[in-house]
Amino acid sequence: MALSSSRQGHLAMLSFSALVSLSFSFGHIVAKEITPTALNTVRFALAALVLFGLARVMRIPVRPVFTGFWRFGLMGGLMAVYFITMFEALRITTPVSTAAVFTLTPLMAAGCGLLIAGQRSGRWTLIALTIGAVGAVWVIFRADLNALLRFEVGRGEALFAIGALCHALVPALARKLAQGVQPLQTSIGTVLGALIVTGIYGFRDVIHTDFAALRPAVWMVITYLAVVTTAGTFFLVQYASQRLPASKVMAYTYLVPSWVVLWEFLFYGATQPALLMAGVAATLLALAMLLRGEAF
Repeated sequence: MALSSSRQGHLAMLSFSALVSLSFSFGHIVAKEITPTALNTVRFALAALVLFGLARVMRIPVRPVFTGFWRFGLMGGLMAVYFITMFEALRITTPVSTAAVFTLTPLMAAGCGLLIAGQRSGRWTLIALTIGAVGAVWVIFRADLNALLRFEVGRGEALFAIGALCHALVPALARKLAQGVQPLQTSIGTVLGALIVTGIYGFRDVIHTDFAALRPAVWMVITYLAVVTTAGTFFLVQYASQRLPASKVMAYTYLVPSWVVLWEFLFYGATQPALLMAGVAATLLALAMLLRGEAF
């Protein structure tokens, strides 16, 4: 039986959350060997090549990408701001704090979807998003109430909040600006926009990076980030944005901390306290509520 359009969107975002969660572990491996701006510039360049190659193989024209390119440049620029502010925030604050800020993204997306695309989130959806946010925060802070109470909003958190808002704008803009454009074409334009902004911002880091001296492991991580968590996930977000409201697209970010817990168990045998698993259960409940609220 063929999947409905909305179910296809949910499947795309489920894949998105799993793929993105792996990038946190992989990115940590090379964090001290290449600057964030140099890494992101290279990943966007490689992702653009992959997407152009895929379009050629699938015989999908790329001319529409450059017709009204400002649309894709805007979305790509917003994604570039998100990545830049994330890495800059990590220099002055902790991963836990930035991850906690990121849990606000789905609620931000709901507001952006209403203002930009006229997408109204019902009471059921808002309750589900709130439960998901609480569950994600609980997982991020490892079920430690004291750690949660010590959370402080500093310059790093405020900086990343701007990036999270930029990320939240993308699904609504894709729904509004990319109508009649295939997801692969939109992904190419978005990646090019991100490449331009990141390249300009990180030009100095790029020219001062000795890429030939990087370990093979670093290139493997860069390749994964470029092909899977850039080209792949950009496509999945654009694909899902044409089938789901912005709030439901971004709700899958709540699953990322839970995926990380799962990978740690599968790869390293790391077990987690029962209280932490309550947060995982809350994120799953939130998604179940969203699915129940769908008109299949």
